Amino acid sequence: MSVSSTSAAPDGAIAQLTPEQKRKESRRVILSSYLGSSIEFYDFLLYASASALIFPTVFFANLDPLAGTIASYGTFAAGYLARPLGGAIFGHFGDKLGRKKMLVLSMFIMGIASTLIGLVPGSATIGSWGAILLIALRMCQGIAVGGEWGGAALMALEHSEKGRRGFAASFTNAGAPTGAALGTFILGTTAAVLPHDDFMTWGWRIPFLLSFVLLIIGMIVRSRISESPIFLAALEKDKNNKTAQKKKLPIIEVLRRPRALILTMLAGASGFALQVLLSTFSVGYATEFGAERSSVLYAFALASVISIFFVIFFAHISDRLGRRPVMLAGLIMFVAYLPAFFKMMESNNWWLIFAAFTIALALHAIIFGPLAAFISEQFGTGARYTGASMGYQFATLLGAGFTPAIISSLYASTGGTSVTPVIMYLIGLAVVSGGAIMLTRESKDFDLETQEH
Repeated sequence: MSVSSTSAAPDGAIAQLTPEQKRKESRRVILSSYLGSSIEFYDFLLYASASALIFPTVFFANLDPLAGTIASYGTFAAGYLARPLGGAIFGHFGDKLGRKKMLVLSMFIMGIASTLIGLVPGSATIGSWGAILLIALRMCQGIAVGGEWGGAALMALEHSEKGRRGFAASFTNAGAPTGAALGTFILGTTAAVLPHDDFMTWGWRIPFLLSFVLLIIGMIVRSRISESPIFLAALEKDKNNKTAQKKKLPIIEVLRRPRALILTMLAGASGFALQVLLSTFSVGYATEFGAERSSVLYAFALASVISIFFVIFFAHISDRLGRRPVMLAGLIMFVAYLPAFFKMMESNNWWLIFAAFTIALALHAIIFGPLAAFISEQFGTGARYTGASMGYQFATLLGAGFTPAIISSLYASTGGTSVTPVIMYLIGLAVVSGGAIMLTRESKDFDLETQEH
C-alpha cells in the first residue's frame, strides 16, 4: 500500500504500513494538527484582541472606559469557563469513538460561532442583547476549542515515534501563535485601511466573517487524515477483552486518581496567564503610552510568527532534556524579564515594542513548546483525550480565563501608575506552576501503548 500526498491511510490499515509510509502518514497528521489548530486559535484569539480594543465601545458603550474594558474581558472569560466543559465532552467521545470525528465536529462548531460573532449587532442597535449573544457565542467557541486541542495534540503524539513526541505534539501548540498572528494581522490591517469610525462600526466584523472561509479549508484538511493507531490498537484490544467492556467512563477513570489532572492543571496555568498578558493587557498598555493601535497589533503579529519556530525548537529540546527542566527554565526566565518588558512597552517606539514581544514570546515558547506532550503523556490511552483535554483546559481557565480582568483591576487600583501588582500576581502564578511541574513525573520516555492511567 502506498500513501500519497493527497489521501490518508484508511482507518485500521495504518498498522500494515511500512516504517517509511508510517512516517509519511505521521507528517500528514502533524501538518493537519498544525493547520487545524491554527484555524481554531485564529477564531479564539481574534476575540482576545477584539475584547481589548473593540468590544468595550461596541457592546458596552453605556459604561465608562475602564468598566467597559473589564466587562468586555468578562465575556472573554466566558470562553475559558466553557473550555473544560468542551474538554470533558469531546474527551469522552474522543476516547470512545475516536479522535478524528471529534476534531471535525469541534472545527465546525468553532467556525460557525466565530462567523456569527461577526454578525451580532452592537448595543446601539439591540442594547444588552448584543452582549448576551456575544457571551453565548463565546461559550460555543470555548466548548469547541476545549475539544480541539486534545484531539489535535493526541493525533500528532500518537502517530509519532518515541523520542519525537514533544516535537510532533508541539505543532498543535504552534497553531496558537500562528492563529494569533493571522487574526492580529487581519484585524490590524483592517484597522489601518479603514477610517476609525468605519472600523469601529463594521470593519472589525470582517476578520470574524472570514472564519467561514477558514472553516471550509479546515474541514477539507481534517477529512484527509487517518485515525490514531494507538487508539485503534486499544479499541481492538478492548473488543477482544471481555473485562474491558466493564471499564468505567473515561472521566471516572481520570477523576478516581485526580493527581495527574490537578498537577497538569496547575503546571500549565502560569504559561497561559503570561500568554494572555501579551495578547490583551499589554496591547492596551502600549497604546496608553502613545503607541498606535495598529502598530502594536502588527508588532505582536510579527513576533508571534517568529515564536512559532521557538515553540517547535524548545519542544525538540524537551525530547532530549525532558519536559520538566525545559518548562521550569522558561518560567524562571519569563518572570525575571517582566519588569524590562513593561519598560519597553512604555517606550512608544515600535522597534522596542516589537523586541519586547519577540523576547517575551521566545521565553514563553520554552514553557509552551513541551506543554502538549507534557500534559498528554500523564494519562493512559483509554482516558488520554479526556484527561489531557481537561488538564489543559482547566489550566487555561485558571491561568488565562480571569487574568485580563484581574490584572486590569490590579493596575486600576494603582490609578494606572504602576504595574508592580500585575508583576507580583504573575510571579505568584509562576511559583504555583513551578511547584506543580516539580511534582509531576518526567514523561518523555513513557511507553504510550502500554501506559495505563
